[in-house]
Amino acid sequence: MSSSVMPTPNRINGSPGTDAAVSAVGLRKSYGDKLVLDGIDLRIPAGSIFALLGPNGAGKTTVVKILSTLISAGPDSGEIRVGGHDLAKDPQAVRASIGVTGQFSAVDGLITGEENMLLLADLHHLSKSEGRRAAAELLERFDLTEAAKKPASTYSGGMKRRLDLAMTLVGNPRIIFLDEPTTGLDPRSRHNMWDIIRGLVSTGVTVFLTTQYLEEADELADRIAVLHDGRIAAEGTAEELKRLVPGGHVRLRFTDPAAYQSAAASLSEVTRDDEALALQIPSDGTQRELRSILDRLDSAGVEADELTVHTPDLDDVFFALTGGTKVPNQTKEAGR
Repeated sequence: MSSSVMPTPNRINGSPGTDAAVSAVGLRKSYGDKLVLDGIDLRIPAGSIFALLGPNGAGKTTVVKILSTLISAGPDSGEIRVGGHDLAKDPQAVRASIGVTGQFSAVDGLITGEENMLLLADLHHLSKSEGRRAAAELLERFDLTEAAKKPASTYSGGMKRRLDLAMTLVGNPRIIFLDEPTTGLDPRSRHNMWDIIRGLVSTGVTVFLTTQYLEEADELADRIAVLHDGRIAAEGTAEELKRLVPGGHVRLRFTDPAAYQSAAASLSEVTRDDEALALQIPSDGTQRELRSILDRLDSAGVEADELTVHTPDLDDVFFALTGGTKVPNQTKEAGR
C-alpha cells in the first residue's frame, strides 16, 4: 500500500463531555524540544472498550500516563476529564476512580499472589476483613485460588498478568487503563485475557486499551483510534476504519458463461476474469452497496454461483495511516 494513502482524520470538537468516562480536548505534551502529543481529542463512553493503536514511540504510553495521573507534571495544555473529574483541578478524585495495568507487571515475585493482593488492599485503606474478602473474591474470579499461597515468581506469564489485573481491581475502579496488557503472552493466555476484559465491561467498567496487536483491537474495541506523529490519524469503529482504505471489493463467480456475460454487461466498474468466469467490483463492503449489486443482477435476470466480500483489515489501515508500505493483499472473505 502506498505511503501516500492518508485518510482524513476523524476529529472530535468542542469541550470535554461530562457524560463520557474519559474525555480530552487539545491534549499536548512535549519533553524538551520533542513534541510527543500534538492536540489529542478523545471521548470514551462509559461501559465501552476503547483501543489506542500506534507504532512504537507514537505516544500511546504517554497518553495513558497523563490520563491516569502517572505523570506528575501533567499535560502542557488541554482539557481532560476522567470519571467526571477535572484532571487538572482534582487529580486525587481521578486516581480514586481508576485502575492501571502497565506494560510491565507490578507483581512482587518475592511474595505470594495472596500477599500481593492484600498489599494492594492495604494501600486502598481497606480493613483487614474487607481486604481478605476482596482478595479471595478476585483470586477466585481470575482462577488463581490454587496458586494463591505460592510465590508469584513461580507463576506463568499469563498467571502474572491475571494477578496484575486482579490487583488493579482491588479498589473497584470503574475505569481501567490497560497498557499493552497481553504483550508477551501465548495465544491461549491472550484469548483468556480477552475474555476477562469482556467480562469487566459487561459489568459497566470502561476499558482504555493500548495495544500493538491489531487483532486484539479488532476483537475487543468498540472504538479505535490510530495515533501517529503525536496526532489522532483516524478514529472510529473497526469497520469504519477498514472502509477508509482502498482495496475492498465484491467477487462474483459464475458457472454459466451466458450468465457471466450478462452480469458483466449489467454491472459497472467490473474487472473481468474470463478464464475463471469471475467479476470483481470495487466495494466498501456496506450492506447498501451489496444490495445494489444484487439488485442489478436481479434486473439482468442472472444469479451468481458464488459471492465473496473482500474487505481491508486493520493491518491495511494501520500501515496506511502510519506511513507503511504494505500492499493490501491480505483480505478477509465472507462467503454467501
